[in-house]
Amino acid sequence: MLEKIPAPVPREELHVLVIDNQGLVHDVVASALHDVGIKHVSSAFNAFHAKRLCEKRQFDFVLLAFNVSHDKDGFHLFEELKHLNYINDTTTVIFLSAETSSELVNCIVELQPDDFWVKPLQRTAVIGRLQYLLQIRYKLHKMLHCMQLGDYSTAMYYAERQLKDASLAEYHTRIKRLIGDCLLQLRDFETAENYFRELLQSMDHAWVHIGLTRALLRQDELEEAQLIVDDLLQRADTRFLTFDLLAQYFIEKEQFDIAYEQMKQASRLAPRNIERNKRLWDLARLNHDKVGQLSAVQNMAKFAKNSIHDSPQLSLNVIRSTIDLATSLTGPEATKYIQRAEHDIDAVSQQKGVQSALNDQVDVIKVRVLCLKDDKKGAEQVMKRSSVDIEGLSMEDSLDKMKAFHELGMREHCVKILDKLRKQIEGDTFSSQVVDEYLKQESIERNEIQFTPKELKHMAAVNYKENRLLPAYNNLRQALTISPSDKQVALSLLKIVSQIHVGEDLSDEQMEVAHKAAKLLLEGKLSPTQMEKRDMYIQRLGLEVDDVSASDFVGVVAKESAKEGAKNDAKGSTTNAEEITEKG
Repeated sequence: MLEKIPAPVPREELHVLVIDNQGLVHDVVASALHDVGIKHVSSAFNAFHAKRLCEKRQFDFVLLAFNVSHDKDGFHLFEELKHLNYINDTTTVIFLSAETSSELVNCIVELQPDDFWVKPLQRTAVIGRLQYLLQIRYKLHKMLHCMQLGDYSTAMYYAERQLKDASLAEYHTRIKRLIGDCLLQLRDFETAENYFRELLQSMDHAWVHIGLTRALLRQDELEEAQLIVDDLLQRADTRFLTFDLLAQYFIEKEQFDIAYEQMKQASRLAPRNIERNKRLWDLARLNHDKVGQLSAVQNMAKFAKNSIHDSPQLSLNVIRSTIDLATSLTGPEATKYIQRAEHDIDAVSQQKGVQSALNDQVDVIKVRVLCLKDDKKGAEQVMKRSSVDIEGLSMEDSLDKMKAFHELGMREHCVKILDKLRKQIEGDTFSSQVVDEYLKQESIERNEIQFTPKELKHMAAVNYKENRLLPAYNNLRQALTISPSDKQVALSLLKIVSQIHVGEDLSDEQMEVAHKAAKLLLEGKLSPTQMEKRDMYIQRLGLEVDDVSASDFVGVVAKESAKEGAKNDAKGSTTNAEEITEKG
């Protein structure tokens, strides 16, 4: 028996809030609202006034301008009102903007408002859109109510009944989209696939293509998904959503390098999303991309300004990423980032109320800078006050402390902190999945590699000068492990491996490392001199490097899956002992 659903609020009792800094917008909207029978209209010309009005009552409609005030834009205000529950699942939200760039539209789409109106507003158009939204609110009330409660099966029951009602033909497209959402939420991917296929016979909306792709990927039907993805990446209305979808898919498959490339593309198309920049930061760290790591956290700090996400911690994270990058560099380039970090530390320390609250964290950052400047004694003096206790610290505070201990050569302290952190990360969310993998990687590398990339490069140079080729090779191999995109390290590594090869046969491990270095150098931009050296070393070693298109991500996975399947078929007679060994 279906649960009784409360009746919708009558039109004459609806309350609307219009938030915009232009008086003309208020006049046009208020006039249109009165014409459609809505009498309770409140106006706010800035974010502060809007919040004060929301404290007094819950609004049924909120019309929100992108450029609502100088200090806080519509994105920030929307997030804040939602966080305070002034906007909830029952609120009809309409975004207003004079700007229509693809970047802005992608960001607005992510917020999932009920409608988006382009200024200047035309009164007749506003009346038409209001009538449409009101009809949705009333005629689709039961279905929307069930979806807000997460009762997707009942929502589909009402939706299918409404599709049979000819008087609702104008809303059938929206109803069909909600049915697709319900099937995906219920994880009935096979039914969802068939449903979206059928819809494609009569409509070409972006959400239909994305829904079908999502259903196919969830069932690992990669070859067909690849064909659709190739088309979707060419369409302006689906490119962003496709990159986002692929990023999530490859994360679930633990192919974090491919996921990172997809996430970078999605972030370029919709750069304001703080959560996506956080995920991008996590993936950059996991893939040892220190430049990408700094870029992501700088975007977080930039777009979080004056929002609910804004905090001194973001400034600290920018400094930490600057230091991480400096540890991989040498000479003037390293000095440039060290000086930038010192300047930013001073700026953070001078902020009111920050110095006392973040004193310990700032001390750890100063220790890392002293290590970069080869002042280990000074660093040890400051670090004496720190212990391996991380209770009450954020993950970023803990990671920074771990790195400081490692850079001081205190490996036991470093490993203890990593062990504690890994115990804190649980669950299967994006964040925990990527962060857990990052912590595993850090545990392995911090145990096996005792030095920073900068130190390893210096040691390799000294060993090479003294003709100690194998120690130099090991130094550079470790440096490339923790800085896998460092082309100078890769070139030096190829040079040394080619010289080792002159006197003796190379091991399988040495050939594998050389192959990895060569692949990096073939994919990246080099100077003519570097290209000449690269080609000479590759020829000496007789290396053959596969030419795989970096953009054909899904195709690569499909091929790998096929190879894996063939491999498993070929070893059908594998003994139990061998299976256990492989799993181990």
